[in-house]
Amino acid sequence: MDTIEQMDKWRGRFAAWSRKHDSTAGDGVEEGYPFVENKRSPFTPARRALPMLNLALITSAGGYIDGADPFDATAPGGDMTFREIPREVELADLRFAARGYEPVFVTQDVNVQIPLDRLTEFEANRVIGRLNSAFWSFCGFIPDAGRMVEEILPKLVARLQRYEVQAALLIPASRLCHQSVSLAARAIEQSGIPTMTLGVQRDVLEIVHPPRAAFYEGQIGSVVGEPNWPQYQRRVLDEALRWIEPMDEPSILNLGVELESQVEKQRGER
Repeated sequence: MDTIEQMDKWRGRFAAWSRKHDSTAGDGVEEGYPFVENKRSPFTPARRALPMLNLALITSAGGYIDGADPFDATAPGGDMTFREIPREVELADLRFAARGYEPVFVTQDVNVQIPLDRLTEFEANRVIGRLNSAFWSFCGFIPDAGRMVEEILPKLVARLQRYEVQAALLIPASRLCHQSVSLAARAIEQSGIPTMTLGVQRDVLEIVHPPRAAFYEGQIGSVVGEPNWPQYQRRVLDEALRWIEPMDEPSILNLGVELESQVEKQRGER
C-alpha cells in the first residue's frame, strides 16, 4: 500500500497550488492547500502487550538541542531532515522551530509536545515496557508531502528498525503536522511496527488515514494536554496508548479525557 495513494495526482494538485502560493511565507497553508487524500490505511497488529513494548516517540514540533543546527522553517516545501535525540536530554535544553503553531505552550511545558516526563513515569509504573533510548523530531510543517515520503520517511523507518522499536507514538504540533505525522505513521506501519497518532484535527486525520489515531478536542501546539497539568497529560497519553494493542483494524478513536478534566475543574481540583 502506498504512503500517498495516487501520488502523481497529488503532485499535480500540489504543483498547481504552489504556482499560486509561497509555501515559505506565513504559518498557514489553508488557502486551497491540497491535503493528501487516502482511502485506506496499512495496519500491523500489536504482537505484544503494552507493558512489554519498546515504545518510540516521534514529534513534529521541530524540537532540537540548543547549540545544534536548527530546522529551516523557511525551506521551500519544508525541511527534509529529522533529529535523533537521546531521551536523557534536559528538557530545558530543547529549542523549537515552531512553524504553523504558536510556541507559547511548549515554552511553558515541553511535555505538551514532547512528553518525556510523562512517558518516563509510564515506564517506571510499567504502563509501557520501556521508552526507547532515543526519540525523533522533525519540523512537520512540510507542504511538499511527496518529498517527505521519499526523503525523510525511509531514513526514519530505518532508524526505528535499528533500535528494534516495537511500537511508535506520533505527536503532531500544527494542522499541517497532522498530515506529516499521519504519513509517517503509514510508512512505519507498513514496515511492521504498530503506531498510534495523537491528534486534535479530526478532519485531517480522516482524509490522510493514519492506521490508528486517538482524537480529542485539544489545542494546536499543546496536543498532549494543557501545560503544567500532568494529570491531564497522563490521561491523554494513557488512553491513547492503551488502544494500541486491542485495535484490530484502522480506526480513529475519541478520547474521553475532556469530560474527566471538566469534572476536575468544576470540583476546584484544577
